[in-house]
Amino acid sequence: MGKIISLVNQKGGVGKTTTSINLSASLAVLGKKVLLIDLDPQGNATTGIGFNKGDIDNSIYDVLIGKCPIEKAILESKYKRLYVVPSTINLAGIDIEFMEKSNEDPSFSRGGQLKNRLTSIKQDFDYIIMDCPPSLGLITTNALTASDSVIIPVQCEFFALQGIMQLLNSIVLAQKNLNPNLDIEGVLLTMLDSRTNLGFEVVDDVRKFFKERVYNTIIPRLIRLTEAPSHGKPIVAYDPKSKGTEAYLNLAKEVIERNGHK
Repeated sequence: MGKIISLVNQKGGVGKTTTSINLSASLAVLGKKVLLIDLDPQGNATTGIGFNKGDIDNSIYDVLIGKCPIEKAILESKYKRLYVVPSTINLAGIDIEFMEKSNEDPSFSRGGQLKNRLTSIKQDFDYIIMDCPPSLGLITTNALTASDSVIIPVQCEFFALQGIMQLLNSIVLAQKNLNPNLDIEGVLLTMLDSRTNLGFEVVDDVRKFFKERVYNTIIPRLIRLTEAPSHGKPIVAYDPKSKGTEAYLNLAKEVIERNGHK
């Protein structure tokens, strides 16, 4: 049975998409069959793996509105064992569409649509990784309802812990009202600039707050990591010998170990 993990933080620019792409690719390199679902209307995870948005017939939007089954939206990437459900800008209007539907039909579950769509394929993958948009709207609610756990990327900068309380409240609400089994998989420190003391102070603060939930792996701030998606490649393919590749492979190993998968 596959494990569904969402990458969530309502703050933009914390490394959610970079991590979604590179964690998925690294898990695949380590022999796991992985599905990356792009839940961000910007579709950066889609292009970051090498897909052209103009060539997409079925996206996660089509799946959520019931236009096609999820099996029809799964694309095989250029990388072994790595599959993608792409996103397009159409997804931006899903909140309004779902609100309208639930007004028309009180039995319509606005937060449960994604979970319903994933049941048919969950057993086909070792991991399903979901890249959430930088907001706590209905798309993220759907992701939290459908997920077994969440990874929270936290940028190593001054305001890192601000906003985390709001996110934790959303996770607690989701646990209470929608998904009692939802767990915090781990907290990932990202974009560490090793030349500044501030970054390391943030690392200490986050470790004090989240304790053993924080991954040992810290993702460094690297130009190669920001370049890779513009070439449609995960870092492991773009620059196999880079520190970014090493970091994401280490993270993938930690994720596998925490889940007891040998």
